[in-house]
Amino acid sequence: MRIRQIHRWLSMAFTLAVIANIVAMTMQLQAVWIGFLALVPLIPLLATGLYLFALPYLGRRGNA
Repeated sequence: MRIRQIHRWLSMAFTLAVIANIVAMTMQLQAVWIGFLALVPLIPLLATGLYLFALPYLGRRGNA
């Protein structure tokens, strides 16, 4: 349950970072750090997403 909540908050942070990147691109700012800002929540988001994806399969293995 805790991992699911963390995954939701990370997805919101990633969405805000992508929106900030789009706004910076429309304002024609050449700040590279804004582009890398989206990678900060993306890496843990990937890890929690893979865990949540594998969770039902791992549960079946223990029951069989």
